[in-house]
Amino acid sequence: METEFLAASFLNLAINLVYTITALMVGVYALKWVDKKLLRNVDIEEEMKKGNIAVAIFASTILIFVAIMIAFGFRG
Repeated sequence: METEFLAASFLNLAINLVYTITALMVGVYALKWVDKKLLRNVDIEEEMKKGNIAVAIFASTILIFVAIMIAFGFRG
């Protein structure tokens, strides 16, 4: 019984890890896409280096939005 529980726990951990990595990759890709396609006149990375807090909040909001959408998508 204990080995079955450990195997199920490790399988669940592996599935969650794959979901997390997928969500992270999609979030970063979405941020890059928004930066390239929608914000042609604003370079997010350069503005962050300058210390622009508004751009950092915008970028984090995009990542949170993508994470929420992916979470609901994985739940079905």
